[in-house]
Amino acid sequence: MNTGAVEKIANAVLYEGYLLYPYRSSAIKNQQRFNFGVLYPRGYGEASEMKTECLAMGGDEAAIEVKIRFLQLVDREGRQEGVERSITLPATSLGELSNRPLRRADVELSASGSKLTLVVRNPLEGSPTMSRDEALLKSMVSVHSILQITGGEFVSLLDPPEQLKSAAAACENVGTWPVLAGESGQRNTMLSSPIILYDYPEVAPESPGDLFDGAEIDEILALRVLTLTDEEKLEVKNGDDRARRILERTEMLPPEHFQKLHGALRGLR
Repeated sequence: MNTGAVEKIANAVLYEGYLLYPYRSSAIKNQQRFNFGVLYPRGYGEASEMKTECLAMGGDEAAIEVKIRFLQLVDREGRQEGVERSITLPATSLGELSNRPLRRADVELSASGSKLTLVVRNPLEGSPTMSRDEALLKSMVSVHSILQITGGEFVSLLDPPEQLKSAAAACENVGTWPVLAGESGQRNTMLSSPIILYDYPEVAPESPGDLFDGAEIDEILALRVLTLTDEEKLEVKNGDDRARRILERTEMLPPEHFQKLHGALRGLR
């Protein structure tokens, strides 16, 4: 699957809220984090599955390929760190999916007419007595899906053509929402995200790298990182590897890059 066009925004979704400024594990906001797109273990009492429905046009020969990405949290020296995981469903024609759903490791992909349905479930068992930290260690975190079609095209659910508005409105999405992704105007890729996005989302090109905020306030966060005390920086360096990379990258940014972060004008005619 070629996901180059959506790689940046998909990674932003994967790590949205993963760590927050000041990027220290001792900070309360990083000890009691709010994670997006969490599928908890069954029996815990929270959502353990999500469902994506969208419209795929192209007839029985059109082929659908799916990649589901998420983080698995692991305990490392008393802190939770994320390990990237993925599940890939091979290219399967809409005709085949209409006759028999494709099932792999608690993932199910099916089609009915032009409607495509993807269900992702956490296969692990839990209990109502588990603590939240225990449940998170058995959860799928930041779950999102990249769907690609060959020999057909997807339909925008945000702005469907008039003749497909009723069909688009009938799509039921639970815990996630699919939007067109990639280059503007292309209709071969859908990103189903637990974060509300618009069609063809993108990370600002001025962004120097992940700050786990969707690149919305890069300048403010970069400047604040530079104000950390030596003691705080030492804790960041000795903590999560991704936080350490943020610190190292920010300290090496040249002055001219901070000027780019200050703002950009686009779309003027």
